[in-house]
Amino acid sequence: MLTGFIEGLLCCLTSKPANTVVPVETSEPTDGYEFVEVKPGRVLRVRHIIPDRPVVEEPSLGGIVSCKRKITVYRNGHLFIENLGERASAELKTCQNGDTEPSSTMEVELTDCRNSSPPVSIPEARSGSLTAGNNGASETGSAGEAPAAGQAEQSQQPRKRRRKPKRTVVIDCERRIAGCKGTHSDVALFFIHGVGGSLDIWGSQLDFFSRLGYEVIALDLAGHGASSSPHIAAAYTFYALAEDIRLIFKRYAKKRNILIGHSYGVSFCTYLAHDFPDQIHKMVMINGGGPTALEPSLCSIFNLPTCVLHCLSPLLAWSFLKAGFARQGVREKQLLKEYNAFNVSSFVLRAMMSGQYWPEGDEVYHAELTVPVLLVHGMHDKFVPVEEDQRMAEILLMAFLKVLEDGSHMVMLECPEAVNTLLHEFFLWEPATLPPPKKEPKTRPETAKAQTDTSISEPTKVRPATAKQT
Repeated sequence: MLTGFIEGLLCCLTSKPANTVVPVETSEPTDGYEFVEVKPGRVLRVRHIIPDRPVVEEPSLGGIVSCKRKITVYRNGHLFIENLGERASAELKTCQNGDTEPSSTMEVELTDCRNSSPPVSIPEARSGSLTAGNNGASETGSAGEAPAAGQAEQSQQPRKRRRKPKRTVVIDCERRIAGCKGTHSDVALFFIHGVGGSLDIWGSQLDFFSRLGYEVIALDLAGHGASSSPHIAAAYTFYALAEDIRLIFKRYAKKRNILIGHSYGVSFCTYLAHDFPDQIHKMVMINGGGPTALEPSLCSIFNLPTCVLHCLSPLLAWSFLKAGFARQGVREKQLLKEYNAFNVSSFVLRAMMSGQYWPEGDEVYHAELTVPVLLVHGMHDKFVPVEEDQRMAEILLMAFLKVLEDGSHMVMLECPEAVNTLLHEFFLWEPATLPPPKKEPKTRPETAKAQTDTSISEPTKVRPATAKQT
């Protein structure tokens, strides 16, 4: 703690970060590590493993899913989602009140409009009681009849008007989803870490899937791991980092790509899924949180000066260990050190937290996604509550939520075998192909009429013969 305080004091006096991460030269050119210059002076470390496939198989056709969805946003902040496809989702959507509706229609409230009024319900019209005109609907009764007592009470109640939507988004497309095996040469896996991490946290996943024959790509974000660390806060905004990942994706992308993101990295996966909807085949969100727009908090400890944060770095590391792992033992401390987790400079940490501004990433943005998504959540995660991932599963069109009871925020380090199994099963998953509907043979009206006359006249021919024999 005393060393950290002295280094923080020197940081304030010299106006330079005490611990700056710089690229390191790899000693072996064939170890899978590469350094890619995405911009002049901006270098990212990338681990790219191309396995030797003894057998290459042709991918299956898979199944076609109809993605038909209508998203209506009202001015009071409510979001109305109606799934129109026959197989739009594998699970029933859960409404805000907890009831399930088999009609795949739900009405939810946007998270940034908490003070909005509850949705207005319009009573259904009874047949024969309402007549629609040009100016609306009016109730009519028979001439000469006195109004009933119930009608008098209804006239005293304030009239409920239909809300006008602010905007409407209609999605009407079809996606072909097939299983992705390691023997398929058109599949690539992209792993994206979050704040304070590095590509090393995916070590178990990279080794596991590369042995199965998958081509895997993982990168260090700017200022993390062995990537370059620009000393300017604008280099760590969401859009700057998203552009880096976009360039890396275009460099290594295949025909079918699967994105795996953790924490803050989930937002970049969603960003890529919107930019490349035809190339993103599936997506995995690990402790990514709810479908809310990103906005930095004004009352956060990360708004303190860099030198103060550096003095508090031992306390921050202890807090991350306690909140990021289900257990705080020797094994967990060794995992942090071995996989280079939360080993980032105070300046980069402050710039990353204050640069999380992404207003477009709201619930509508996530509801427009048509890619299948697997959500993995650690039950003991203190950074991301399980309710946020449940909210994400409700908004997405095709989502599967899996909760690991023994995991926390760094679930890929705590339960690598369970995470690898879940991911592999999701990669191999494909929707069942429904048999085509049987077409009825078309018959001419004369033929149908002749068949009808024959079927009617047959009983009349049998009766006399039977009676004559008796």
